[in-house]
Amino acid sequence: MTAVVMFGFQFLFNQKFAKHNGSGARPALIFQIGCNICGLAMLLTVSTVRNGTPMIRNLSLFTLLMATLSACDSIAFTFCSLRALGRINLSLYSVFSMLGGMLLPFLLGVIFFNEGLSAGKLISVALITAALAVTVKGGSGRSGAGYYAGIFILNGMSGVISKIYQTLPFERADEYGFMAVSAAISAAISSIALIFVKGEYVKPDKSSISAMFLCGTLSYAGNLILLIALAHVPASAQYPLVTGGVMAISTLLCFFTGNKPSARELSAVALAICGIFAMVLI
Repeated sequence: MTAVVMFGFQFLFNQKFAKHNGSGARPALIFQIGCNICGLAMLLTVSTVRNGTPMIRNLSLFTLLMATLSACDSIAFTFCSLRALGRINLSLYSVFSMLGGMLLPFLLGVIFFNEGLSAGKLISVALITAALAVTVKGGSGRSGAGYYAGIFILNGMSGVISKIYQTLPFERADEYGFMAVSAAISAAISSIALIFVKGEYVKPDKSSISAMFLCGTLSYAGNLILLIALAHVPASAQYPLVTGGVMAISTLLCFFTGNKPSARELSAVALAICGIFAMVLI
């Protein structure tokens, strides 16, 4: 439940930063760097309290490889998110993001890790597909379609990478170490990319810095909780529960941001939540 609340508010801070700084490549990279630094500081602080040292133990080639994949996925997701948030409602964004975050780890668990396929899971997938269909609007143009698909796939890949990291029998750092390495690599890649990306100079104001701090802290803390839980809970069970909660919270937040969701968007969220209940109860 804690991770669900964290992810729900994370979308709000993404939107706040995009509103103040735009949605181009340079703002996206700056936002990513700020979130990475804040997340890394939080992880090292927690690791120090937990282990008595900020040093990463059992750092291996497998950890570095998976952390690099996670960092690249995170950078691409941030870019797509900031671009999409300039075009669509927060609740619609959450539909694409959270459904991707549920479906891809769910399919990975069922197909590759023998987590089982029940009638409830099949009904859930059908309802989720219907929810996606409801969000499609005529006349919205094709210019944002790539970003919507990117949000869906890239958020899903985050869960896929986490599941693979926790499951494969290779030597690896613990969850704190993996997340910290991923944050450091992401910050490094984003900083190098920022040197070569053209665009206007972006100087975040106090509000934007607060958004980066809160989003980075909540994002890494939430993902850390999910990563730890994956050692004990099947991906096909964990991610549906997270998805329903985050969609409900992000939609509720829309009523307090002056960006009230439409009846179509509320219907999509309702269908998705019904799909989650079907998976859990049937």
